[in-house]
Amino acid sequence: MTDAHDTAAASSLRTTGGAPPDDDGSSAAEAPIPLLEPREGIPPVIADEAALAEMIAAFAAGTGPVAVDAERASGYRYGQRAYLVQLRREGAGSALIDPVACPDLSGLGEALSGVEWVLHAATQDLPCLREIGMVPTRLFDTELAGRLAGFPRVGLGAMVENVLGFVLEKGHSAVDWSTRPLPEPWLRYAALDVELLVDLRDALEKELDRQGKLEWARQEFDAIASAPPPEPRKDPWRRTSGMHKVRRRRQMAVVRELWQTRDRIAQRRDVSPGKVLSDAAIVEAALAVPANVHALAALNGFGQRVGRRQLEQWQAAVDRAKALSESQLPQPGQPVTGPPPPRAWADKDPEAAARLSAARAGVSALAERLNMPQENLITPDTVRRVCWEPPKPADAESVAAALAAYGARAWQVEQVTPVLVAALASPEDA
Repeated sequence: MTDAHDTAAASSLRTTGGAPPDDDGSSAAEAPIPLLEPREGIPPVIADEAALAEMIAAFAAGTGPVAVDAERASGYRYGQRAYLVQLRREGAGSALIDPVACPDLSGLGEALSGVEWVLHAATQDLPCLREIGMVPTRLFDTELAGRLAGFPRVGLGAMVENVLGFVLEKGHSAVDWSTRPLPEPWLRYAALDVELLVDLRDALEKELDRQGKLEWARQEFDAIASAPPPEPRKDPWRRTSGMHKVRRRRQMAVVRELWQTRDRIAQRRDVSPGKVLSDAAIVEAALAVPANVHALAALNGFGQRVGRRQLEQWQAAVDRAKALSESQLPQPGQPVTGPPPPRAWADKDPEAAARLSAARAGVSALAERLNMPQENLITPDTVRRVCWEPPKPADAESVAAALAAYGARAWQVEQVTPVLVAALASPEDA
């Protein structure tokens, strides 16, 4: 055990309940301690069914919450699959699993069913965990807990340092986790990510309870755990960076054809789409609509290292867009549901604009009093929808019902309803 872990064992928390740094008397005065090694050393990577079965039995026999993390290869590989899964539980220690060698972890998920999973920024990891059969029924999100408790910095490293007084290594967060074998320093980094996650959870639970927000947090965690998988994004090519420069429908068709061609190639090669062709190059070609391969090669992103065969496949995509009839061209924008952009409200409906202005000011003031980000108090989209088409009558009961219908949790409804009722009141009602 390292000196850092001697200290951790002797007094697991450096702050009194992990209060936000600006909370009187709760911040640690001592210099943070570097966390250099997992307390039992780096566990071996589990890469076969026998080792996995042994590990599942150990974690099923453990006690208390289980810390869970996953590493992806964003920017290197296609998609968002997990390339390493890390866990830690009292009585079982830490475990590192290779989900490429062990792609079905549903047995582990079942063994931990009913156990509280502790994740940091859970919504980032849950999709890739779901793909390999790991779906929590209960969770505690330490990042979201930090937001609700009013911490100004909620990254894992910042939270561990501010709440527990330890410094995590930051050097390997953006590496290519599909690399095999994984280097020892990367594995050390990965194991340390779950080393103190349950300790952080316990401290944040105390702080949320102290602030009277623990029930609010539990409602948020339940909402994350029970949320269905997100629907596939419609027309994902529209999210190409720089798309705002593309105004004409024919140019938009070029973006679509190039994006779809790039996506097929990236999926086949299992590489990040950006490594096949940059968004900037796609937009450049869309704006130019090159007539031939020679013209395409003159554009930024297509010259130099791009071979003749590759240029021909990109030009073929451009040519397909050029050959489309008017009726086949994409429409300028996706069908809009809900209210228009707020900047247009003053012209379209000045009364709605006044309601929105009052609502935003009220929500901002309430969020400041509660010491949390506005978007965690209530989503801006929900506020816009209620202000654009307010319920009639706009009393507490109908506003509360509208908020609930838009997915607001009970604690949010309770806190925000009075603010919105006041904002929706007409001048003669005020």
